[in-house]
This record gives sequence, structure tokens and C-alpha cells, in this order.
Amino acid sequence: MLGAAMLEQTVQIVANERDRNLYFRLVMRAPQIAPLVQPGQFAHLRIPPLKAALLRRPFSIFQVEDDTFSILYKTVGQGTEVLSRMRAGEELSAIGPLGHGFTTPRAGGETPLLVAGGYGMAAMFLLAQRSPQNGIVFVGGRRREDILCEDEFRALGWEVRATTEDGSYGEKGLVTQPLLAEIQNPKSKIRNYKLFACGPTPMLKAVGALAAEFDVPAELSMDEHMCCGVGVCLTCVIPVKSGDGWKYQRTCTEGPVFDARQIVWEGIR
Repeated sequence: MLGAAMLEQTVQIVANERDRNLYFRLVMRAPQIAPLVQPGQFAHLRIPPLKAALLRRPFSIFQVEDDTFSILYKTVGQGTEVLSRMRAGEELSAIGPLGHGFTTPRAGGETPLLVAGGYGMAAMFLLAQRSPQNGIVFVGGRRREDILCEDEFRALGWEVRATTEDGSYGEKGLVTQPLLAEIQNPKSKIRNYKLFACGPTPMLKAVGALAAEFDVPAELSMDEHMCCGVGVCLTCVIPVKSGDGWKYQRTCTEGPVFDARQIVWEGIR
């Protein structure tokens, strides 16, 4: 045991299936970890067939059902390519749930607007599922194949607005365009928003700028490279405000979710 709400467990693969193109869904049986998961947390996986790699891989936790949890991942390198070839019945070593996640909306509080880039959608699902009121999901990607999980969010009763940079699906442009239009829309029945976002850093910076401009609260899941995942190696630190200055905090422990107002963007590449 690593902590009161952080465990290391050997988990068994229940399913590992292609979602579309380079994206896969991996379901693992983890009776100790699954009940502890909160929205926005992640798991650190060691892939046994990848004997040459010592470091674990961090993945946002997508769904939790009974004693299982799942991740949504994209094959972008050797680790995820090897992971995509693993089959039901095989085992992985998992540490989780890790990190400081999203604040679950309270009943009668702000209407949540979720903003996701690509498989950033995975980090948002539990938040939508556990929110006492539905909101709007804004999802963006470079092309149609990068727009994920729409059916799952719509099944929860959420509205989904998609954008693609090449115009192959939904509105053409960046995901922040329809978000801005919603915030500025004088005919919208929603007047009390809170933003939640997960995706690439430029998108998060743009969402943070909108939140500041319109004085809307926002929580951002920062996309920083993690090595240890448990706060030891300090490779994932970002600068945050502290008194009259700033200090570093670790995205794997104090984050990955931060209040947008606290992030010092000038210190983030």
C-alpha cells in the first residue's frame, strides 16, 4: 500500500479493443483501486512485455464500473504500441488512483462546461457522470477520428459540440470558438458557468485566458510529462502563484487539476 487512497495492484485485462484508428479502450479488473477513483485522477501502468522500459505510463481514468476501471489511449510510441497488443487475461501492474482531480459540481451550483482536446475526453467522463446537473461538452480535434466518446456523453444527457481543425466533422476551427460563443451568447439560458478542461497545453492556456477575461471559474488538468507519478522525481512541476510570487507544484500530486487562476502561464512552454 502506498497511501490511504493510492494502491499498487496487479490488475487483469478484461478487454483491450480498438476504438477507432490509433485509439484503444483498455478495461482492467482492479477491485482495490476502482472504488477509490475520483474524476480527473489517473493510473500509472507498468507494461510487462516492455522489458527494456523501467518507467510506468500515466493514463487518465476514463470509466469505472463495479470492480473495473478503463482508460482510453492512443498508440503514439513503443509503450502504447506494445500495450495495444496485450489481450484479455494478461496482467499489468497499476498504481492508482493518483493525483488531485476535478471538483464534482454541487447540486444547484454552476453549470459545468467541459472542454476537451482529443483523448482529453477520457478524463472528463466521470465528472460528467457524477455531476448532479448536465452541461455542455466542447470537444475538439485535428480531424474526425480525433473526436471520441460522444455517444457516452450523450447517453448521460449532455449536449456535445464538436470542432475539427480540418472541418471534417462538426464546426471547423478550434474548440475554444464555440466555447466563446456560448459564454458570449446573450440568448443563452445559462448564466452561471464553471469550466473544466483537459487537453494539450495551448488549448488549456486558451481556456484559462477565456476564464480570466469573463471572470468564469475554471479547473484545468495540466498536460505535463510525468515519470514517477508519485511526486518524487519533480519532472512534472509547473509554476503557480504563491503570495506575491510563485512556487513550483507537481502535476502528479498537487495536480493534474489546478485552479486556472493560480497557474503562471509565462513559466510554461
